[in-house]
Amino acid sequence: MIIFALYNKAMTEPSLSPEPKKKRHFVRNLLIILFFLFIGVMLFLYYGIYDEGVRSGTVLRVSKKGVLFKTYEGQLNLQTFGAMKGVTPFMETFNFSISKKSPEVVQELEDVALSGERVNLRYVKRYVRFPWRGDTKYFIIEVERTGALQK
Repeated sequence: MIIFALYNKAMTEPSLSPEPKKKRHFVRNLLIILFFLFIGVMLFLYYGIYDEGVRSGTVLRVSKKGVLFKTYEGQLNLQTFGAMKGVTPFMETFNFSISKKSPEVVQELEDVALSGERVNLRYVKRYVRFPWRGDTKYFIIEVERTGALQK
């Protein structure tokens, strides 16, 4: 008798329609897609290379700086001597960062900064600057010594 009463009560009460389940599945699937899209965009911004090139000049400074994240930074004198009209001499320098993964590049840059030797710096430019990577979007990947000393 009790089972029959419970069965009748269950049959007379409105049951949950499949609509809320569909909405929950849609929202869950949308969140999963947005999450993977976010991860994909972040990976692209972190590892993507926007520009590659070479800059030539003498290294003015190489330093390790930062409060929370210690990064290697440097500055290259492009030695254009006023070839760029309307640009101050301060603008004729190239600021760059050096990856922590290449200590040999750091050592070579320190050597040429002390000697005053002219160098060609191969660099890559990233899309976004992250604080734990460096102060600039430009990262030196190779140092080519030209052997010319500045007087």
